[in-house]
Amino acid sequence: MTVSAESDPTMDAIAHAVTTGRAGDAAAAREHLLDLWSEIGVLGDPLHRCTLAHYLADLYADPAQALTWDIRALDAADAVTDQRVQEHHAGLHVAGFYPSLHLNLADNYRRLGSFDAAAGHVTAAREHAPNLPDGPYGDTVRAAIDEVADAIDRRDRTRRVSAPGATG
Repeated sequence: MTVSAESDPTMDAIAHAVTTGRAGDAAAAREHLLDLWSEIGVLGDPLHRCTLAHYLADLYADPAQALTWDIRALDAADAVTDQRVQEHHAGLHVAGFYPSLHLNLADNYRRLGSFDAAAGHVTAAREHAPNLPDGPYGDTVRAAIDEVADAIDRRDRTRRVSAPGATG
C-alpha cells in the first residue's frame, strides 16, 4: 500500500494491520481493524471505510462474515471520489476498485451457494475489469474473475486456493 507525501494515520494503521494479517496473525489483525472501524464509524471517511472493510473481509474464513465486510467495502466505494483517492495516491482511481470488490462479493455468494447473486457480481466484475491496470495486479484479478465464474458454473462452493485471506 502506498501513502502520499502527507501521511494519513488511519491508512497507515490499516496497512500495519494488513501486514500483521499477512504475516499470519489474522486474529490480531482483525482486532486492530475492528478497533479502527469503531473509531472511523459508519459515516467516516469513505476511503478509510472502503479500504478497511475490503481488507477485513479477507481475514474471515467464513464467507458469511467476509460477505458482511465486502458489502460495506462496496457501499463505501460508492461514496469515494477520485479526488479523495488521489489525495492518498495520485495514480489511483475509484473505478479500479470495483473489479476486485465485485469479485469478492461473487466469491462469497458462490461459497454460500447463492449462485445467481454470485453470477451477477461476476458480471459486474467483468464490466469493470477494463479499469484494472496492466501488470501483475490486474492480471491476478482478471484470472480470479475467470476462476470464480468457472466455479459458479460448476456449482462449486469450496474455497479457492488462490483466494486471499484466512483459511481457518
